[in-house]
Amino acid sequence: MINGIDAEIMKILQKNARTSNAEIARKVGLAPSAVFERIRKLEEKGIIRGYHADVDPRAVELGQLAFMFIRSNDRPGAVGTAAQLADVPEILELHHVAGEDCFLAKVRARDAEALGRLLRDRLSRIESVTSTRTTIVLEVVKETVELPIGAGEHEDEEAASA
Repeated sequence: MINGIDAEIMKILQKNARTSNAEIARKVGLAPSAVFERIRKLEEKGIIRGYHADVDPRAVELGQLAFMFIRSNDRPGAVGTAAQLADVPEILELHHVAGEDCFLAKVRARDAEALGRLLRDRLSRIESVTSTRTTIVLEVVKETVELPIGAGEHEDEEAASA
């Protein structure tokens, strides 16, 4: 269970993982050593899984974003296709989904031509892949990795006071 102070620490780190322990301590009202210990415990428990740089995809020539629905002929519970798809560097996220398709992939490529090559030269060579449907993103309106920690608490408080 996450308490309120740990939730605040995680919110701060999600916005800027380079925030100093002293700054976090000032914001949450604890000593820097207590903040350090709380962060260490959150890391040990696997709640905080890592720290990452947010790189502009266009700056590294990966401006084309697409989502792909991928079908395979794997039997239920098989992991072969998932493992092969997960090894494709252009696939940033891979989700096993319910419904007609088996997987939903978030993909980044240089442009539509590079996306076509990915489909033709890489994904079509995975024998268990039977079909793909690709949706090209025209504009990213919102993209974040920040989880809405404690977002539902305000709604619960408002409902209780009404």
